[in-house]
Amino acid sequence: MLYVLAFLFPAAAGVLSATLPVHNDRTRKALYIGTLFLSDLFAVLAMLRGGTFTLCTLSENVRLSFALDGFGRLCQAVVLFMYTVICFYAFEYMKKEEHPDRFFAFYFVSMGAMNAVCMAQNLVSLYFCFELATLSTLPLVLHELSRDAIAAGLKYLFYSIGGALLGLFAIFFVYEYTNGAPAFVLGGCLDRTALEGHEGIFLAAVFAGIVGFGTKAGMYPMHGWLPAAHPIAPAPASSLLSGIIAKAGIIAVIRLVYYSTGTEILAGTWVQTTWMILALITIFMGSMMAYREKIVKKRLAYSTVSQISYIMLALSFLSVQGLKGGLLHLMAHASAKGCLFLVAGVFIYKWDLRQVGDLKGIGQKMPVTMWCFMISALSLVGIPPMGGFVSKWVIAETAVGSGLAVFRFLAPAVLLLSALLTAGYLFPIAIDGFFPGHEESSVPAEKDEPTAWMVVPMILLCAAGLCVGLFGQPLVSGIFGL
Repeated sequence: MLYVLAFLFPAAAGVLSATLPVHNDRTRKALYIGTLFLSDLFAVLAMLRGGTFTLCTLSENVRLSFALDGFGRLCQAVVLFMYTVICFYAFEYMKKEEHPDRFFAFYFVSMGAMNAVCMAQNLVSLYFCFELATLSTLPLVLHELSRDAIAAGLKYLFYSIGGALLGLFAIFFVYEYTNGAPAFVLGGCLDRTALEGHEGIFLAAVFAGIVGFGTKAGMYPMHGWLPAAHPIAPAPASSLLSGIIAKAGIIAVIRLVYYSTGTEILAGTWVQTTWMILALITIFMGSMMAYREKIVKKRLAYSTVSQISYIMLALSFLSVQGLKGGLLHLMAHASAKGCLFLVAGVFIYKWDLRQVGDLKGIGQKMPVTMWCFMISALSLVGIPPMGGFVSKWVIAETAVGSGLAVFRFLAPAVLLLSALLTAGYLFPIAIDGFFPGHEESSVPAEKDEPTAWMVVPMILLCAAGLCVGLFGQPLVSGIFGL
């Protein structure tokens, strides 16, 4: 029952809180905080109590069931943290946006959907929740209802549904050759006897699933939605989309490859090689596009395309060490990129500054905000002791020790080149922000930090990035018994 509360309560209570005829903003905010607190409480209790819950049985071997293993608990913790801190930021940011109640209604619906993605016990349950996450986050992209917002929302919808259908194609074959794909098990549950003689079509189906679920993660060639949707959404939604919602694709890929098919069937095949090539292309291409982009939020969106494919590259090594590196980067990227989008939201909220060139001198006006930007940038580039350094180190170490011919050298080289490009498109913003020289600034002369509602979430995300660097490896190693 706790599982049902964990994903149904946020949706129901969020919609109710947003639609009640309350005319006092303080009362409305109290309702949202109460919804957030109880949603977190039910999810934490579900994480602690464990167990299995079957919502319904669709056929003999198809059940919508939910449970939390170590991997699910880790993802659930990241989801709860991100949704909680960003919600408080949104209280202030959405004051200048139209229809804030509609925003918060879908904010909590999407929270419930992401909880369900983490709790799904088998592939059918995961697919169902994955689609719910897409549909519930679409209104966050469409929020402004401008022509650009509608175009971006439709692009997000078409890409996501197309990718999910490719994932569903893979699920059909996994169910065929796993006797109904029981609960997720690390190492997979393939019936090798039934699979014998059908390896070719099975590999093609799994590859379709990787590309399909990778669409949500922005992997080439299905990355086009991400640079369109992130910049047009309100800053809190952009932070969620990049920091955690895009990770639904990563969760699905891990569940498909590591918990359903197993890695042995894919190791050394064309699927692994092609997966690695696509991930490396995405890393380099995303970094180059971000380096050339002049709009702040769009630069960060292209950066997300690149950075999430670090996780896809790590997973493509098909080893527990690669999985460890991918999960470390999942946490490091969530905190860093979530914070960077919130900082970009402050620029828009305070002075409607959207271009990189307009940010000269901004660090002198809001030093705390710009230090949050700088600390998060250090993590993305991979500077110790931040989480981004630890995750990239583990990924590079996995590549070198993989023995995969050219990839043991090519992967670390691309990671280093991407790190240099990341420094090239993030550090100049901070440097010009603190040391503008004699050029005229677009920012008013007086100091004007945002309120604590916006500053504290950014600081907490920076602290989370540092915690990943200091404690992330023991945490992930403990989950998988390494």
